[in-house]
Amino acid sequence: MNSPPLRSLSDRIRQVILFELVGVFLITPLFALASGEPLLESAGLLAFISLIAALWNAAYCTAFDWLEGRLSGRRADQRPQLLRLAHALGFEGGLLIFSLPVIMAWTGMDFWTALVADIGLALTYAGYAYLFNLAYDRIFPIPAAD
Repeated sequence: MNSPPLRSLSDRIRQVILFELVGVFLITPLFALASGEPLLESAGLLAFISLIAALWNAAYCTAFDWLEGRLSGRRADQRPQLLRLAHALGFEGGLLIFSLPVIMAWTGMDFWTALVADIGLALTYAGYAYLFNLAYDRIFPIPAAD
């Protein structure tokens, strides 16, 4: 079975940059309000986590798309809804491993407080990732193979 086409490098870069910029813009005020951290501190923290997430996003999404294509023969923009949910939750679960120590160091939160904050961010971002990627796939579909 031939693998379906993946997103081009330029398309993947556009996707990651748009995802992170819109995410920081939308979620920073919510994090600041929920955590009690100042808005600028929250913006700096979320921007730093966004950089980590951008690197993780590129690796995770490319690997997920490749594996999905190999197993199903389907392009990523044709992903069924339940697999979209699994994709978003898997991404956020992996990011949690990278971001928890950053939140603890940046804010001085203890492990449990930082874990709750990070889980809150992960759940918020999982919902956002689901909606963002659904919209992105509709606006920027992957061209069919020739």
